[in-house]
Amino acid sequence: MTRGGRFSRLWLILSLAACVYLGARIGGDDKTLFIPGAMTDGHHQIEMACASCHTPFGGVAQASCLVCHEAELAEALDAHGNRKFLNPRNAVQLERLDVRRCIVCHTEHRPAITGEMGVTLPLDYCSVCHENVARVRPSHEGMSFVSCASAGCHNFHDNRALYEDFLLAHAREPSGDPPMPGADPHPATFPGRFPPRRTPIAVEPGDRRSLTAADADAPAASARGELVERWAGSAHARAGINCGDCHGAPWTDDPPEELCGTCHVEEPRGFRAGKHGMRLAAGFGPMTPALARLPMKSEASSFALGCGSCHDVHDVDLRPAAAAACLSCHADEHSESYPASPHGRSWESELAGLGTPGSGVSCASCHMPRLQEGDAILVQHNQNANLRPNEKMIREVCLTCHSLGLTIDALADPESIRRNFPGPPALHVESLEMARARRR
Repeated sequence: MTRGGRFSRLWLILSLAACVYLGARIGGDDKTLFIPGAMTDGHHQIEMACASCHTPFGGVAQASCLVCHEAELAEALDAHGNRKFLNPRNAVQLERLDVRRCIVCHTEHRPAITGEMGVTLPLDYCSVCHENVARVRPSHEGMSFVSCASAGCHNFHDNRALYEDFLLAHAREPSGDPPMPGADPHPATFPGRFPPRRTPIAVEPGDRRSLTAADADAPAASARGELVERWAGSAHARAGINCGDCHGAPWTDDPPEELCGTCHVEEPRGFRAGKHGMRLAAGFGPMTPALARLPMKSEASSFALGCGSCHDVHDVDLRPAAAAACLSCHADEHSESYPASPHGRSWESELAGLGTPGSGVSCASCHMPRLQEGDAILVQHNQNANLRPNEKMIREVCLTCHSLGLTIDALADPESIRRNFPGPPALHVESLEMARARRR
């Protein structure tokens, strides 16, 4: 065989070996070899679920984004929705920036040009359409387009808490009436109460009577005595849910967490949409603190997140899940500053029986807010839903106890957020003043 023939044969063997190796890697669980760059904080947990976004030889389809985000976009007060750009007058804008396609702004694997909210466009991308905004709004004269998305100003997809009518309705203008001596007629912070939960539970039809420890159908074992006593005082026992309803027949000590969704329908849905449960929704194992990008406590690194991670399934006391469970994993400064913060102190006061029920502010008060849906008041278990952007907290949470002006300023102050709002914010956003000036 000639030298050229030996070289060709070697090249063929190496090529076949490379194909086999690459085929095995792309078909296996570990696809890091094919990832061209780091994922954003929002998607890094599912970076191995390539098929969730990518279609073979077809890039990222718009439909792939909507699988997870369509409901959120439908709920948003989106001034930049598709309907706006179906108007022929705006067709020219699409030639410059086709914002109907998610990947025009949100492109993965490009960390060097990706902002905090996952936007991969230049920070002044608003100027593509709004370069002459100062003609219509003189108050914007001299402002940098880089500042458009600052807290208290503009959000591309959702301005529910920031549009002018809302700002003016909650501006808390002085009433003109003389205040009571020593009283502030429009305080920045005032006593508020979060509504009690009214969650519908899906259970089998028929009457269920409240159960006691004597009714427990758990196998007789001394090790389960304490658990039975705790269960007997739980909401499960009061609802007639016996041990065997969860542990099954034949008995299993570790019922699958999917069983919780048999009765609690909405909570797992929200959980799987957020960062705590999105890995489960993508078909992976549960999230653990070791996989997080935020600082976490080392002793919790292998803790698998699920319903039982925060909720004790036997005594069903919801209060530890509202703060203590969060602090058992999270070790960032915002979390570790919480116990000594005004919010943390209000929560401890309520737990001690010194505060009015609903007046304490736990971690869940802000990050898993209680939302009214018909006659029900549900806890939103998608813990990052109102952080994209954080102004979403204004309506659902902050206005319960704070004025709109204080809230906007606080959410615009990174240092105040980092230290968990220890006092008045150091920054001021002039959104309210601008809205008032335009209506005069």
